[in-house]
Parts: sequence; structure tokens; C-alpha cells
Amino acid sequence: MKSGGSPRALPAEAAELGHEARAAAGDHAALKLWLRMLSCTTQIETEIRRRLRRSFGVTLARFDYMAQLHRRPEGLRMGELSSRLMVTGGNVTGLTDELQRDGLVVRASHATDRRAWIVRLTPKGRRSFEAMARAHEEWILELIGGLDRSRIAQLHGLLGELRTHLLRNEQPAEEK
Repeated sequence: MKSGGSPRALPAEAAELGHEARAAAGDHAALKLWLRMLSCTTQIETEIRRRLRRSFGVTLARFDYMAQLHRRPEGLRMGELSSRLMVTGGNVTGLTDELQRDGLVVRASHATDRRAWIVRLTPKGRRSFEAMARAHEEWILELIGGLDRSRIAQLHGLLGELRTHLLRNEQPAEEK
């Protein structure tokens, strides 16, 4: 036990608990919940990254990029991709270059803005992404499959309430 009488995870347990290892018995329930959600998200994301790399030789960043384009068959401006992926324009340019080299995306000049490029999945890119998306869905079902349907629905509803609360209390950008 650490001083103050609150138990902490032992080193071997800490690796298993991830972010939750930071919580002490006396911490607020909200803090413990945050650390548990973060641990679950990190654990699932790590496994998805590993499986994408092993099964398809792609990064999660590539998968997310292609998912954005798959949702918008007409294509997206590079700036829109950057905003949707929450990465810099340089990151999007690098990914676009790689994916274009692999024949998965194509860049076209914008019809009315000569400074902008529209990026679209090629037919090969669409087929490639759809194969990855099918596997991704199976992996998510497997990873979350330890919960029964009613528990999944309950957790989904509770997290929806939290999202609504967060959106109501979100500060304007200039106050952040």
C-alpha cells in the first residue's frame, strides 16, 4: 500500500490494467470511470492496429483515411480530410502520396478552386477498404462480444448520455 492507505496495482498488474493502474481506491468514481474507458479504448485500438498490420499490412491511419473517402465516393478536399482525421495537412499529403503510389486513391483538381485537390478512392482502393472494413467489423464484434446484447445496448445508451452532457458543456474554441 502507498501512504494514505490506498492500494496501487503491482508492476505486473499495472501492465494488464493500463491506464487504470493510475487509480487509487480513494479516487473519485468519475476518475476511475475515465481511466477504465481510456484503458478499454487503448486496448481495443492496440489490437485493431496489430490485426490491420498483420492481415493487411496497413496502419490504422491508412484505414481511417480510406474510411473517410469510402463514406464520400465523390471525394474530399485534402483540407477536409485533414479536419476529419484531426491531423495536419502534411500528414494527409504524406498518406495521399503513399496511397496514390499504391493505386488506392487518385487526386484531381477541384472544379472551381485551382488551389484545392479532391481525393477519391480508386476501384482498387474501394475493394481493398471494403475487405479491411469487413474484417474490422468482425474484430470489433469479437472484442466486444464478451458482453451480451442488453449490456452493449445499456453501455451504448449511458455513453450517449455522457456525450450529450459533454456537448452541452463544451466551451467555444476561443475559451479553450
